[in-house]
Amino acid sequence: MLEANYSFFHSVEQSFDKAAKFTKWEKGLLEQIKACNSIYSMKFPVKMDDGRIEVIEAYRVQHSQHKTPCKGGIRFSMAVNQDEVMALASLMTYKCAIVNVPFGGGKGGIKINPKAHSSYELEKITRRYTSELVKKNFIGPGIDVPAPDYGTGEREMAWIVDTYQSLKPGEIDSAGCVTGKPVSQGGVRGRKEATGLGVFFGIREVCNMPDLMAKLGLTTGVNGKKVVVQGLGNVGYHSAKFFREHGAVVVSIAEFEGAIYKEDGINEEDLFQHRKATGSILNFPGATNLAKSTDALELACDILIPAALENVINGDNAPRVQAKIIGEAANGPLTPEADEIFTQKGILVVPDMYLNAGGVTVSYFEWLKNLSHVRYGRMEKRFTENMNHHILSQLEDLTGKKVSDAERNFIEHGADEVDLVHSGLEETMITATREIMDIWKANPEIPDMRTAAYVCAINKVGTSYSELGIFP
Repeated sequence: MLEANYSFFHSVEQSFDKAAKFTKWEKGLLEQIKACNSIYSMKFPVKMDDGRIEVIEAYRVQHSQHKTPCKGGIRFSMAVNQDEVMALASLMTYKCAIVNVPFGGGKGGIKINPKAHSSYELEKITRRYTSELVKKNFIGPGIDVPAPDYGTGEREMAWIVDTYQSLKPGEIDSAGCVTGKPVSQGGVRGRKEATGLGVFFGIREVCNMPDLMAKLGLTTGVNGKKVVVQGLGNVGYHSAKFFREHGAVVVSIAEFEGAIYKEDGINEEDLFQHRKATGSILNFPGATNLAKSTDALELACDILIPAALENVINGDNAPRVQAKIIGEAANGPLTPEADEIFTQKGILVVPDMYLNAGGVTVSYFEWLKNLSHVRYGRMEKRFTENMNHHILSQLEDLTGKKVSDAERNFIEHGADEVDLVHSGLEETMITATREIMDIWKANPEIPDMRTAAYVCAINKVGTSYSELGIFP
């Protein structure tokens, strides 16, 4: 079990310190990179539906302004505290650096149980939180750009942008004050599945590295790999979906009410509908119920995807984990003790700080869309389709052969917004994976992929600071 005084932020600092010794930066600069620059802790009253006043505790942390704006989600959870928000903000700094997204790290949290409040109460809390951020200059398209996180989604982001615009009339780029918005409010197509798709792209790239797979005793590629997913929320659902669609077998899915196992694979959409109808993932047709939700983490599999909350794998249960690859879709699902155990066991941990960066990558695309005031694909889609049609017609005339209708549609298709977003995300995840692996290969003393990822992040943030002239 975790000790009562466990600090998530301290565990991030431990990982940072472990990597810092493999970099060239002097101690003072490393201390600056590690520190949280600004912490806004607030309490405000909100009148509930029954007339009583509830004092809401909330936070916004800006970890680094080496690049602006800061970027990071807002979560609604009773587990929210300053330590957690600081840790998540710092991870955002490193995450953005690794995937070459020009933001500093930020994070926000409101200490509430969203299921215990009506939609109207949640709207009042969200709008009041936004107005508090505006008052202190903690939100804005060039200052700090929130996004959805655990317990929040498009609806809350729409409330935030509407509140911001009402307080900042005439600000032309105001839609860029938050990302993860509905498409009708300036959101981008492809944002919802972005984190899960990014998890898939990152692990697929790792699985396509023959040397690494040989060391783990696995075949190259994701096809046929047995996958266990913890969490059927947005990230877990889409991770399972993309692995299944590309030939992997999702043998188990866990949720807080329990876990199920099905040797020949689970269809995540069927399971989602089953849960919607029954209120639980248990008793899914053809599947076996597991005694405890956490039992899924210890199943024999090739790839384990913890896609729920932090610290689910610790010093106690890590020795029983049998996966060859662990892909951290959630933020901080492993404690430092678990990391040490997996390094000794030769299990590859693909770290959260870059693997779940799909959300912030596509948020970056949404922010750019808001600043440019034009959707992706609008300028070139028809031109590309007309050009492809002309080229294909010329080839058919020259060869005297015709392609099938399906092939014609595929070749002539001009990129929609979602095609471009998915393509940009794929490029981002492949490039980041290769950069981390190159650092790891170049220095055999680096013990694991997480440390290599931190080295990558520290070097990029350190370079930014030194080029700013702050640290000559």
